[in-house]
Amino acid sequence: MPPNRKTFKRPPKRFQPRGVPVLYEDHDILVVDKVSGLLTVSTNRVRENTAYFLLTDYVRKGDHKSKNRLFIVHRLDRDTSGVIVFAKNEAAKRFLQDEWSTFQKKYFAVVHGKLDQEEGVISSYLAENAVHRMYSVKDPTQGKLAKTGYKVLKESTQYSLLEIDLLTGRKNQIRVHFADAHHHVVGDKQYGRKEERSIKRLALHSASLSLIHPWSKEEMTFEAGMPSSFTALMK
Repeated sequence: MPPNRKTFKRPPKRFQPRGVPVLYEDHDILVVDKVSGLLTVSTNRVRENTAYFLLTDYVRKGDHKSKNRLFIVHRLDRDTSGVIVFAKNEAAKRFLQDEWSTFQKKYFAVVHGKLDQEEGVISSYLAENAVHRMYSVKDPTQGKLAKTGYKVLKESTQYSLLEIDLLTGRKNQIRVHFADAHHHVVGDKQYGRKEERSIKRLALHSASLSLIHPWSKEEMTFEAGMPSSFTALMK
């Protein structure tokens, strides 16, 4: 018999992880709001200061011998903040990954300049070079199709605040697409340019994720509010 999902009890607040406040949790999924600057998973250089490490400790309630664990469904760039979901069992992970392309993902971004059109879709084929930098190519045999929908929410003399509909989920696609359009994301050190100290972080935020719950099959939407630094930039 599967556990009753409605009886799930969240661990004590003292085990809530810093940098990844919990938005929702049950027996199958854990949804958090990741801060900018925190890796999703470990690298050769960073082992413990990651969302996955902190949240694994969280679901184990501080007991390192616990068999509770998390499964990675998707990732956010280190400097991107916002909604990210982890699975709490293998079946949930498989379901979420199999259905991932059907889920709706919205982002907020602040980009340089004013766009010619208030809304539209940017498309290209993305490839990756030897130093793991993504770039657009015209030949579909050399890259994977990436589509980014956008709508301008607000403009200032220097910047545009955008709501972005991630129509495909390629690595760094939002950053590459707006760099290609000469409206790179503010604070983007990899695909942008050296800029004034207008912001100390990448102005890209995973605002909402709508998915089908792996057990109940209910449609659920999780949201993380716009960072105050984005609002400050637009004033």
